[in-house]
Amino acid sequence: MKAFVTGATGFLGASIARELLKDGCEVRVLARPGSDRRNLEGLDVEVWEGDLSDRGALIGGLAGCQTLFHAAADYRLWTRNPASMYEANVGGTRNILGAALDAGVEKVVYTSSVGTLGNPGDGRPGDEKTPVSFADMVGDYKKSKFLAERAAEEFLPKGLPLVIVNPSTPVGPRDIKPTPTGKIIVDFLNRKMPAYLDSGLNILDVEDCARGHILAAQQGKIGEKYILGNQNLTLAEIFRLLSEVTGLKAPRVRLPYRPILWAAYLNQGISALTGKEPLIPLAGVQMAAKFMFFDSAKAVRELGLPQRPVKESLERAVEWFRSHDYAK
Repeated sequence: MKAFVTGATGFLGASIARELLKDGCEVRVLARPGSDRRNLEGLDVEVWEGDLSDRGALIGGLAGCQTLFHAAADYRLWTRNPASMYEANVGGTRNILGAALDAGVEKVVYTSSVGTLGNPGDGRPGDEKTPVSFADMVGDYKKSKFLAERAAEEFLPKGLPLVIVNPSTPVGPRDIKPTPTGKIIVDFLNRKMPAYLDSGLNILDVEDCARGHILAAQQGKIGEKYILGNQNLTLAEIFRLLSEVTGLKAPRVRLPYRPILWAAYLNQGISALTGKEPLIPLAGVQMAAKFMFFDSAKAVRELGLPQRPVKESLERAVEWFRSHDYAK
């Protein structure tokens, strides 16, 4: 099998490329000219230069490929120019899936997010069928991914063999940016996390998440969604695990939500004037109002999604961040 992977210079996409190579697949990856390619170093992949706005480049890159993994996304909690995020996440998805339809690709796996799914928010986990609407989306990232998922679904009646996966919160090696979750780990390591909000996340290993994509291509049903997740943990539980892994003390102060929300609004206003990223991203605080817990039983049952112990995944992430000088 020959696979085309978008987002392979990033955290999750690079892991998808590595898992495909383990399986003996030929891998072609889309990379923008001048992009940071550290995550591709040493990999036997064909680099196809282009971006999601260039339909011609996408059609050329897909030529001869049987499978497409569309994992590229603009994943930020704040941007001074939200239009660029919608262009990348919504417009880019339309472009690459349209190109895949024209190229006759045999299977397409689109990487969405659990952020597009319904969630009770009170500690009960959401699943693929929990009711949700655009009004539930917080911040431009979630809004753009929600619209991108709707755009992807528009290709199903046209005959595109599409499977949607909704990853929760991957952690592990090669989080070079890092992602917002990776930044939480880095801040913990650098003792910049003195307190926390009462919230929670579903955590899984980035390699298990990547393997879930490949399993979705092999066994996923066209038109279905699969939550790729593992363990639901409160932030306090995540910090306790990080404390066990590192020997560093976990923060013990739980912050009240409303004053932090006010501070985030203030930071948002300052950032709008200065163009600098806010110290307290408003979207991140608003997301923390809910426990982002999800049930990945469908992917475990139907795909065989691996469930590596989360403590081990956090340990691998810590080791990578420390060995690559993210932590003092």
